[in-house]
Amino acid sequence: MSWFGGEQQGPDPLFVAKTEIEMYNDLFVKIGATCFDKCRSRFKEPDLNIGEQSCIDRCTSKYMEAQERIGEVMQKINQQQAAQQQAMQGIQQGK
Repeated sequence: MSWFGGEQQGPDPLFVAKTEIEMYNDLFVKIGATCFDKCRSRFKEPDLNIGEQSCIDRCTSKYMEAQERIGEVMQKINQQQAAQQQAMQGIQQGK
């Protein structure tokens, strides 16, 4: 640790881990609520029937696939923005 700010530090690993857990928890809750509302048929049976199980499997799979695609698009956008910022810094330093 430098007292004069010469050393750059990354994000706190504990903060990163907590944030990741919160994100996964949020994803799990959203999948559960969305797929439950879509796939439930009635509450007379204590267990899921075959149709409900396959509906939940498909719903969960589609939800995860959509989240993965969104993540890929967001990553591309972030990379483009970083490249633009670097280009702007290069232009400003060249003046």
